[in-house]
Amino acid sequence: MERASLTHEIMDLLKRKVKVTMKDGEEYVGNLIGISLETFTLCLGDVETSNGKKYYRILLNGEEVRSLAVEEAMIDLRKLAERLERVFPTMVKYNEEARVIVVMDRIRVGEKGIIEGSGPAAEKVEMIYREFIKEMEKEKA
Repeated sequence: MERASLTHEIMDLLKRKVKVTMKDGEEYVGNLIGISLETFTLCLGDVETSNGKKYYRILLNGEEVRSLAVEEAMIDLRKLAERLERVFPTMVKYNEEARVIVVMDRIRVGEKGIIEGSGPAAEKVEMIYREFIKEMEKEKA
């Protein structure tokens, strides 16, 4: 994987619930709110440790991190693109590497919703996105 692509993947983890395992076996579960790409130092928020301690914020030394795992499933953007294609035939493109759906060459959608675009078409895309997310949450439960 190219450096730019890896950087993009790491940045996509921001604001997600993650589990960090340290070299000594200690585990931390919390929201990834910051990361240094140079040192891999992590800042987690609303953290719970493997022994039940809770912290509002914690910084973890990148040299001591063994692994970083996403706790929640990322949405299947390919399926969302297929759903959008039914409403906007021949006007939907999915860029798998960038994890972005482009509708009508002007509305960009990612895992967190509309990235770029406005107007009635963007509102329709947002509505479809929200319905898709609700369906995914029901399937999880």
